[in-house]
Amino acid sequence: MRLAVIVGSVREGRFGPVVAEWFAREAERIGGFATVDVVDLADHRLPLVFPGSAGETDAETARISAALSQRLHAADAFVVVTPEYNHSFPASLKNALDWFHTEWQAKPVGFVSYGGVSGGLRAVEQLRQIFAELHAVTVRDGLSFHSAWERFDADGLPRDTEGTSAAAAAMLRQLRWWADALHAARARAPYGRQG
Repeated sequence: MRLAVIVGSVREGRFGPVVAEWFAREAERIGGFATVDVVDLADHRLPLVFPGSAGETDAETARISAALSQRLHAADAFVVVTPEYNHSFPASLKNALDWFHTEWQAKPVGFVSYGGVSGGLRAVEQLRQIFAELHAVTVRDGLSFHSAWERFDADGLPRDTEGTSAAAAAMLRQLRWWADALHAARARAPYGRQG
């Protein structure tokens, strides 16, 4: 089983990589997934304008979208690490969600959010609706860091290691259960087709 941890923000000075790298290390420590792949959207700059009706893309866009598509296709589960910007999630994350379709389908998604007083929870609630439209299954449990920059130390570790580790483990158990179930279902019949 492969887990993709997606860094949703691409802003300069963003805090997302700190949170994502910690979570990826925690996922590797806890186990349940053979591979944990950190997918930073800042490394895959998709254009905001989709190809025209003829589906034409320039070579660089084709290269970027193919590389990201391959990593998303390979994943059996996703964890989206997202901040909250203006009561929502980053445009870079929405753009990445819109560029791909089958990559998300019939796979589970968990969330690690961060932000100010709400800890990114409003962004997560909106993302749940979008992932449902993309035919993905979101798990109930997640992690939320309000005032995240105060919740992590200089080494990029949460100050509440016990609580955050327990929350990560709970979410990862749910993700693994759904990843197993949906992987088996996709093996029996491609998603969306009658078996």
